Amino acid sequence: MGVGYTTIMYDPAEVLSEGLGDFAACRYDGVEIGLGKVDYIGVDSLQDSLEERGLDIYCVMAGWLNNEDDVDAAVDGAGIAAELDARFLGILPPPRDQVSDETFDEWLDRICTAAADAGVTPVIHHHGAAHIEGPEEIEEWLERAPDNLELLFDTAHYYPYGDVIDGIHRFADDIAYVHLKDIDPTVDFQDHVDTLTAGKVQYDSLFVFLTSFVDLGNGVIDFNAVDEALDDIGYDGQFTIEIENERNDRLVHAKQNIDHWNDATDI
Repeated sequence: MGVGYTTIMYDPAEVLSEGLGDFAACRYDGVEIGLGKVDYIGVDSLQDSLEERGLDIYCVMAGWLNNEDDVDAAVDGAGIAAELDARFLGILPPPRDQVSDETFDEWLDRICTAAADAGVTPVIHHHGAAHIEGPEEIEEWLERAPDNLELLFDTAHYYPYGDVIDGIHRFADDIAYVHLKDIDPTVDFQDHVDTLTAGKVQYDSLFVFLTSFVDLGNGVIDFNAVDEALDDIGYDGQFTIEIENERNDRLVHAKQNIDHWNDATDI
């Protein structure tokens, strides 16, 4: 078991110059990185930098599945993840109501087949304003998708659709990887969630949703209870802290987040 951090707050050129050094300084064990950033950096350079800082790579996250080119990139990403010794290839579903279920079925089949061939585990990231949002859709797609598809459980993306602790227990047999993220919803937050779930392209609702994500401990999620629930189901996999909205003083936020998780888990 280890705790990693995502490179989401760092531009591609900053991952090597700042990001990995920040993570190592804060005593993270690993890192999650987007496929586009791997392409920019190069596998060899990224491997060398990870080894230099004593960091593992947990997951290579493919981009949003908007079209066939994105699917092709995710298919190729399975081999890249394997080359980096990443355990997981992350899959982001298509945006809400942009493709049919049949098209998404076919896309998942191709990506999961490539992941199986590469020896990595594909994990689906349920996500607000996406084809897979809440618990019923998570359950449906885990049942209809290829058998090797597992769940990337994200605390903050689950919160708008159900109780996080209940969700951990509900998907105890499916959770392969966990994103730790907090959320501080606005008073009208649920109205915006409902708008996005209805498939309406409302950028103000998307803005409210995404900017509600905050540092661990600054929102409404009880991470001590999250840790206890994951322990109850026997989860012994990797965690990645994912912070999206703090692009200033990034080292400070990285440290605050690992400290909060360590406090919540009594490390």
